[in-house]
Amino acid sequence: MGWLDSHCHVPYREGRFSLEEDVLQDARDAGVEAFVSVGTDREQSLAAIDVASRHQDVWATVGLHPHEASKGTATVADLLDRPRVVAVGECGLDYHYDHSPRDAQRSAFCEQVEWALELDLALVIHTRSAWDDTFAVLAEVGVPERTVFHCFTGGPDEARRALDAGGHLSFSGIATFPGAPEVRAAAALCPPDRLLVETDSPYLAPVPHRGRDNTPAWVPVVGAAVAAARSEPVEQVERITTANGRRLFRLLS
Repeated sequence: MGWLDSHCHVPYREGRFSLEEDVLQDARDAGVEAFVSVGTDREQSLAAIDVASRHQDVWATVGLHPHEASKGTATVADLLDRPRVVAVGECGLDYHYDHSPRDAQRSAFCEQVEWALELDLALVIHTRSAWDDTFAVLAEVGVPERTVFHCFTGGPDEARRALDAGGHLSFSGIATFPGAPEVRAAAALCPPDRLLVETDSPYLAPVPHRGRDNTPAWVPVVGAAVAAARSEPVEQVERITTANGRRLFRLLS
């Protein structure tokens, strides 16, 4: 079994990752066997669907990121039934940047949670500086059976709230950052059947690659950091996170 990158942006639309074949092959050579390419608006969702249509080890999601919430969910709604779409998102709330008004973010998040519930798709949540409102939306609308808090940035308290709500936790390169002990503490307490790893590439390159565009080839680096935080063998984290990701997204080769 190899690694599963549960959240990456391949191809990335702003000029990076233009050579998607090379990016994916480098990751395969590094031991990555499956990729979930994540939509953030219509353009990126279509790009994810396209790359998934051409690679049997890539699957796509369709979503409207909170930064893009002002565009309205109607811009992506018609893409949900495309082949190899396995999740709604990433969607959620981001009060750190507030690139869209908070009422627009909440409205778009609510709608996308409803889509995941209605269509029995996994839900990929982005939350930053908005924990209380994120959990309030989930309490109001409901929590899809297969929900993941991607790029988990909270500590043990937020982890317990997410787990109690029925969510999975996906850890990114932040788990390697010296200034993120709370994230490693969250990884340590996460039950094995709720644990995932990701790159969120091209963002958040792990140590020792900081300052470079991230790539799915570095998901083993993230996995090694998570294994160290949990005092577990790397091979064990590889096995359980890949199995969890395949189950969460219902991935079939």
